[in-house]
Amino acid sequence: MQIKKGDWVKIHRIILTSEQRAPQVPEDTKKVPLEMWVKGFAQSDSKLGEEVTVKTITGRLETGKIVEFNPTYSHSFGNFVPELLQIGIDLKDILFGGDVDER
Repeated sequence: MQIKKGDWVKIHRIILTSEQRAPQVPEDTKKVPLEMWVKGFAQSDSKLGEEVTVKTITGRLETGKIVEFNPTYSHSFGNFVPELLQIGIDLKDILFGGDVDER
């Protein structure tokens, strides 16, 4: 699947392998890697399974392999709605940004 710059995706990255885990970590935890999943806007064109940098809603840049396009939440709030994502961004600009004369 082709991913375009600006598409909403979920990425995955191994932060620490099991060998890199701290010695004080419980034994069952040491056996598995420390993993990260992050949702954000792709910063370049890519494909599912390829590595890409994303920009999160909070503005962080993270890099990892794309595991999902337009990821949905698994806690039953429904499918991804692009319009709601943009409304949240626009609302933050209205409430916390903009020019002084717009208030």
